[in-house]
Amino acid sequence: MLIIYSHSQVPIRLTRERWRHIVSRHPEMADKQDLVVQTLAEPDLVQDGDFGALMAIRWYPELIDGGAFVVMVYREVSESDGFVITTYLTRRPSERRSIVWKR
Repeated sequence: MLIIYSHSQVPIRLTRERWRHIVSRHPEMADKQDLVVQTLAEPDLVQDGDFGALMAIRWYPELIDGGAFVVMVYREVSESDGFVITTYLTRRPSERRSIVWKR
């Protein structure tokens, strides 16, 4: 299990089971765990997700053809606990979601 601190310094759990689940649905993420960790720890921005989740987002120009964003969806349960829901790649962040924090 990995513990990654969010931009608000909440420890977020990424378990092996959750990582296997993510990779089974998003196989393109299999070799990108280091980028996922960096995205959560040092996002470019954080957006509101669904049902109280947050979305840490970071741009990586070296991904795909011309760059992509890594999106890490997670929940902060308390000031001392949180967990990863999923992660995926996208060409651009959602324009309909509000920005909670921006670098």
